[in-house]
Amino acid sequence: MSFRMSSVQFMTNYQASLNKTYQKQAKLLEQGDGSSIHRGSDDPIAYSKLLRYKVSANENDQYTKNVQNATAWMQTTDGALSHIAEITKTFKEKTIEAATSANNDSNFDAIAKEMWAMIEEVYATSKTQHDGRYVFGGQKDQTEPFTLSTDTQERANTKTLDDSQKDFFLSGYNSNTDSVYQFIELQDTSGETFYLDPYSQKLYKQDLVVEGYKDWMAQGIETVDGVTDDSVSAVTNTDSAVVKLSDYFTSEGTLKSGTDIELKVDGTNKTFTVQTSPQQMVKYHGDENYISMVKLNGATDTVADIVNAVGKDLFGTDVFDGAASGYGNASGSSMINCMLTVYNKVKEGDVKWLVSDGVTLADAANATVTTTQTTIGAKLQLYTSVEEMLANQSDNITEEITNVSGTDVAKMATDLMEMTTLYNMALSLGGRVLPQSLADYL
Repeated sequence: MSFRMSSVQFMTNYQASLNKTYQKQAKLLEQGDGSSIHRGSDDPIAYSKLLRYKVSANENDQYTKNVQNATAWMQTTDGALSHIAEITKTFKEKTIEAATSANNDSNFDAIAKEMWAMIEEVYATSKTQHDGRYVFGGQKDQTEPFTLSTDTQERANTKTLDDSQKDFFLSGYNSNTDSVYQFIELQDTSGETFYLDPYSQKLYKQDLVVEGYKDWMAQGIETVDGVTDDSVSAVTNTDSAVVKLSDYFTSEGTLKSGTDIELKVDGTNKTFTVQTSPQQMVKYHGDENYISMVKLNGATDTVADIVNAVGKDLFGTDVFDGAASGYGNASGSSMINCMLTVYNKVKEGDVKWLVSDGVTLADAANATVTTTQTTIGAKLQLYTSVEEMLANQSDNITEEITNVSGTDVAKMATDLMEMTTLYNMALSLGGRVLPQSLADYL
């Protein structure tokens, strides 16, 4: 049995076969970019895997950028903290030198000049920037975080407690949030000096705090609660409210209004004068908001992802902005203002104060910045380790993408040569067997 193929059928079959050969050739050419999958129809299962790997690759790239930015930021911060820690260490040594040496006025002046140079260097370094952003300004990183007053201001005098005094007077106060523990120095109308304890809301006579507590300890009385004489008085502003330092002082320690304050002592209203000393003051203009840079997928941990340090991390807190001050936020400049106090006392040659208070303050300033440096240094090491891990993950993801979509270049080249040859042969054959009008059409 025989049949006859019409010209239209012949042309249709020929054109379909030619197009199929062309499509195979085009697909092989498309694979020249190294990928065998460009659309879902190429291989639905492999394409689904490829999409997941590409999402993972994009996430990994973003985390890598976050880690690199965080690492650069913390390296700048760590360098600044290291420099400030070294300066405050030397400042402490100079304080001890001034407190323990037989210095004359010229020696005190020389030490004070060195201290001032150190304070200026700490102040300048506290304004360190990274990529145009202040590293100690919190999220207000476009605002200069610290300013030093050109004039002197009256800052309230304090009594800074050493370790033995803290054990005796603060036994019932369990907070360890303040960098130093201090009482406010007051005088009554007769000129007698007292210390106001904002933690326990008690008023102590000067002798008890400076030396008298030692006599009680020698008698086996370990805390101020065991003192039975009149050197301790209970203090409240009213019968129901405690004394808030924030009502009388700024968070930097300067007076809000006047020097006289009225306190209710053991139920009786009494007037006291706040003792002050003039000094230049540093003010913090940043905030306490931290910057987080996510380094890994999964649940967000804003604490673990913090990469910056703010003013209170750098300069701690004292009695004026600490836990018992009545302020919700730290001033951000406590320890550098305490350093300015120490500097002024060295200029005055006040050895007694330097021995009892100055060395403790200088040590606290150094300890605060050293603690923060250790924290930032540990996080820097962590982020460096994470960056290495992300680099390894990137290599693994790239390998998975290659495995699921990579082109066998040698096989692709051979197949392409084969398809090209077949296509050219088909064109040549068509030119010979098809009617001239059809060949022109094709």
